[in-house]
Amino acid sequence: MRKILCYLLLSIAITSCISKKELVYMQNEKFKENTPTLFKTSYQEYQLQPNDVLSIKVLSVQPELTEQFNIINPNNAFGISGPSSLYLSGYSIDKEGNIRLPILGEVKVTGLTPNQAEERIQRDLDRYINDATVVLKLISFKISVLGEVRNPGYFYVYNEQANLLEGLAMAGDLAQGASRENVKLIRQTPQGSEVILLDLKDPNLVQSQYYFLKPNDVLYVEPRKTQIKRDNLVVVSAILGVISTAALLLNFVK
Repeated sequence: MRKILCYLLLSIAITSCISKKELVYMQNEKFKENTPTLFKTSYQEYQLQPNDVLSIKVLSVQPELTEQFNIINPNNAFGISGPSSLYLSGYSIDKEGNIRLPILGEVKVTGLTPNQAEERIQRDLDRYINDATVVLKLISFKISVLGEVRNPGYFYVYNEQANLLEGLAMAGDLAQGASRENVKLIRQTPQGSEVILLDLKDPNLVQSQYYFLKPNDVLYVEPRKTQIKRDNLVVVSAILGVISTAALLLNFVK
């Protein structure tokens, strides 16, 4: 029994050792200290979809003409005191891709970027009010980060160009037992849910079309195989420890 326990303890010690190669992001032998390496990124502006929530503020030197467009006082910072206020302070895009505004009626915004949607509303508004300015922001940019991270959960993003590493940073970075080679990105598209497997150790990741996050993205970080083996060995060791203790007590009683 003692030999078995010694073997298990030795196995746990071996599997607990983690090499630098397993932990480092974006590995490349060509990287040298103080030598910058340029990668071209492929950022694509987000196109609005049904159920997105927009904050739309109309500003003018004559507030009485524009206050009907503003759900909340435009002097407030987009009316956001917390995530729960999103649906109270914004315009939701319906399943047909429209938002309904006073005077303007239904405005089709799906398929447009936030900047394009702002320009469309501005053009429509110019027909009714002179010298009014439209300010539009996407306020429903939320991501979820699950698995082997230090602080899993969902997070609101206030940067339309947030990338994958920033999303992981919001969750406190990867845990030591996380697999850097197996990070799943689940992305909602008009055609359905798309699942992509990403390798954080690959420096070419920054050139991928999936490097930049989009609203409602889900990141799932898988555990390393060695971590699973180590956890299993710990459980087995604990069970054998109980059996060994019971055997010693039984011998003592006899």
